[in-house]
Amino acid sequence: MLANYAFIGLFFVAAASFPILPLIGAYFLRPSRPTEIKLDTYECGLEAIGDIWVQFKVQYYLYALAFVVFDIEVVFLYPWAVAFNQLGLFALVEMAIFLVILIGGLVYAWRKGALEWV
Repeated sequence: MLANYAFIGLFFVAAASFPILPLIGAYFLRPSRPTEIKLDTYECGLEAIGDIWVQFKVQYYLYALAFVVFDIEVVFLYPWAVAFNQLGLFALVEMAIFLVILIGGLVYAWRKGALEWV
């Protein structure tokens, strides 16, 4: 019985070492010659003017997060719409529940002001 788990453990060690070993090798083999110019902030070929740590409003991130959440619903709606004729009434009720939950989340985000851009 342990032979089955040994194969899984060996597979896990191989999967974990596959990305880690090249990163460790690159850390030791890379050239390291830091200068003031190399450590300077670089953006679009221009030197940074002023403070480089600009704080953005949290609303921008909340807006983007809400977009991602509600954009993912298309991943679930599209296959359901394609197979709608074969699914029947149960799938219709399930999708109605799913949409009610999503609309509730949208109303909650709207009332909290997460969709306000300014």
